[in-house]
Amino acid sequence: MMSDKLHPDFIQKFLKFGVVGFSGIFVDFGITYFCKEKLKFHKYAANSLGFVTATISNYILNRYWTFNTGQSAQFSQFGKFLGIALIGLVLNNLLIYLFNDRLKVNFYVSKAFAIMIVSIWNFLGNYLYTFTG
Repeated sequence: MMSDKLHPDFIQKFLKFGVVGFSGIFVDFGITYFCKEKLKFHKYAANSLGFVTATISNYILNRYWTFNTGQSAQFSQFGKFLGIALIGLVLNNLLIYLFNDRLKVNFYVSKAFAIMIVSIWNFLGNYLYTFTG
């Protein structure tokens, strides 16, 4: 139950997850920009590469700093993290499609909105599923 999880440890982990996520924004936007603007990749391919690169970076930082997990099952844990992230990637691309293609909002503004929304999914999924126990 979520109310059982709302204690100082939850708040601290949420804040740390936010710091890691903020660092991931730079990785994500940097890779996306480079691939889209310099290498001329399709915007969704560039977005996906940026997202996946940031996901790997965020996993490492969240594993050792945010959730400070000593679990030895890294492969299994990364699989869970990646599963949550892949659902997040689908949501991310759908939101970019909605904001950018349908509502004609600038691509990078659309990406920022998508990141903010998907970050909530990512935190809750990882807090409640990936880094439990």
